[in-house]
Amino acid sequence: MLRSLMTPRWLLLHVLFIVATLATGYLAVWQWDRAHDAGGSFQNLGYALQWPLFGAFTIFLWIKLMRMDLAQQRGEDSQEATPEAAPEEEQPAPEAEESQRRRTRPLVPPPAPPVDEDEDPELAEYNRYLAGLNESDTTR
Repeated sequence: MLRSLMTPRWLLLHVLFIVATLATGYLAVWQWDRAHDAGGSFQNLGYALQWPLFGAFTIFLWIKLMRMDLAQQRGEDSQEATPEAAPEEEQPAPEAEESQRRRTRPLVPPPAPPVDEDEDPELAEYNRYLAGLNESDTTR
């Protein structure tokens, strides 16, 4: 499993995350030194305290991406083994059931009811304008 984290893609990502973490550390030290110089200010001190947070977030993201990749591979391995073990049982994956339960409304909302000239003349005019634009766009 850990071999998948040694692919060329992941090696490049490891280098990128290491460089980003070292860069945030360097920038924190640089801002700390700037804050203590004669021309330094509280803004430099704030940045000096902020850069380590960015570095911590970089490390957090790195670990999170590695865990997600490993979990995805474990999921693919178990899905490949399941159909061979029980071909007569065609049960949807729990992830698919969960996503279907979550989506209760349609992806595209239903069209709004038409507006009469008596109700709102400005809105009716605007809707006619939009309908004309739509017709001219579909005829092209």
